[in-house]
Amino acid sequence: MKNFRFSTLMLWVGFAFIYLPMFILVIYSFNASRLVTVWGGWSTKWYVSLLDDRQLMGAVWRSLEIACYTAIAAVALGTMAAFVLTRVHRFKGRTLFGGLVTAPLVMPEVITGLSLLLLFVAMAQLVGWPAERGMMTIWIAHTTFCSAYVAVVVSARLRELDLSIEEAAMDLGARPWKVFFLITIPMIAPSLVAGGMMSFALSLDDLVLASFVSGPGATTLPMEVFSKVRLGVTPAINAVASLILLAVSLATFLVWFFAHRAEERRRRAIQQVMEESQAAIHARPEAKPAH
Repeated sequence: MKNFRFSTLMLWVGFAFIYLPMFILVIYSFNASRLVTVWGGWSTKWYVSLLDDRQLMGAVWRSLEIACYTAIAAVALGTMAAFVLTRVHRFKGRTLFGGLVTAPLVMPEVITGLSLLLLFVAMAQLVGWPAERGMMTIWIAHTTFCSAYVAVVVSARLRELDLSIEEAAMDLGARPWKVFFLITIPMIAPSLVAGGMMSFALSLDDLVLASFVSGPGATTLPMEVFSKVRLGVTPAINAVASLILLAVSLATFLVWFFAHRAEERRRRAIQQVMEESQAAIHARPEAKPAH
């Protein structure tokens, strides 16, 4: 009983450690005072002032756009890399390829950002692209390290799959592309969603890489917040963070809701098939012994 109480207490302490700062952030976004740490009453003027701050709102939409593009590209590239690592057994350079894929996970972002900056500068001098650094270069940089996270997550899921299901479908005449889209993709869908959400969050939160590869007119939200922090934080930053928390929480809930509903439909379909199979077996007449 004591162990149970201690575990419950530590669980609530962990929740408080994670979510209490977010709750305080939301509360202080309604602060009427211009000072973040001094409470001056309730007010929504900072949310209204966001509409007039074109620079900050531009950084918000730019970061969200880059994060969406990064999540899509990272899921596509990371999934292909995961299939190569887990399904292509005749690939002699698989070990080296796996090391190259996961290298961004252990490499400091400063090194990655500096190397990408030198790469973009060299390419601009040699082939004339990119002509200037901006959203495209930030998107490429974010996709580079987010793909590694997706590859690791999807690879772990692919190693747990039962290959007999795919082999049975192919034995019944299904083409490989049909097996991939109708059987493999639904089974690894949770890992794809997890990898996409992780890529979205990492891209939205990144400051180091974006600082290296961005250019004029391509300031992201973390860069904008960091520049404002050095001059003094206003509750407007808290209001932006609160809106992003609300949007991310709503998106997470919708993903969970639709995934849960799809899983329930799949379970009911499997249960219905099993019940129909059992009913067919019981309805089958027993063979009479030959005299």
